[in-house]
Amino acid sequence: MESSFIQRIYEKHKNCTKCPSTVLVPKFFTDLLGILFPNFASTPVLDYSEFQKRIQMIKMEMIQILSRNFSEEEFDPIEQSELFFSGLPDVYDKLQLDIDAMFAGDPAAKNREEVIRSYPGFYAIAAFRIAHSLTKLGVSNIPRMITEHAHGKTGIDINPYANIGDYFCIDHGTGVVIGETTDIGAHVKVYQGVTLGALSVNKEDAKIKRHPTIEDNVVIYAGATILGGNTTIGKNSIVGGNVWLTKSIPPESKVYYKAQMYTEDENEKPDLIIFK
Repeated sequence: MESSFIQRIYEKHKNCTKCPSTVLVPKFFTDLLGILFPNFASTPVLDYSEFQKRIQMIKMEMIQILSRNFSEEEFDPIEQSELFFSGLPDVYDKLQLDIDAMFAGDPAAKNREEVIRSYPGFYAIAAFRIAHSLTKLGVSNIPRMITEHAHGKTGIDINPYANIGDYFCIDHGTGVVIGETTDIGAHVKVYQGVTLGALSVNKEDAKIKRHPTIEDNVVIYAGATILGGNTTIGKNSIVGGNVWLTKSIPPESKVYYKAQMYTEDENEKPDLIIFK
């Protein structure tokens, strides 16, 4: 390599003293998950004092990560860490409700331990809940790194700035996308391939609500695409598989495409059906 190129990339390294580690952030999340759920622990901790030491080690991991995190505002890493861990019981309780939702929502689930240990939906939601709690503390960069780590492992892409209510269930999950300004109510269930996305907007409009609102007790089946910040799916509605929506539907609706067989000679296409 030419010395000029080496100098260019060296300058990048000098300017990255406040770059959070792409190695330490996923490790922190994995270690934290192992504390919250022994199903994810590399080794069980049977001694209480040793368990407390492990928690302290994870706190130190977080302080180290926060110390290397560039932010437009100045934050005290120790204070941020303490605030995060003080809010962890609420995150844990929400995850218990998500586990209940996935266990109740999947007839194939044998027990809650199976949901925790092997369901990609739980792993992605756990990453989201933890990352979302960091966004509420004003922490930048790191929340997205946590959810992208889960995205890589599960195929489920949840932006940490979305708002998701209690008892959230993702069944199967592969290909699910939930955008930044999505609002999801309680007792919502989505299947694989669901996209809660945005219509195309200019970069200067990035801070407006661009993603849909899903009200309570909605079920969205596989492959459905729901787009736009003004799109609301009313409570107690069912959105069928492969439906494409860019307009709101009222509460108690059932939306699906009419299945129809046709030959190459026929021009008929499936119709969008909305029952209310």
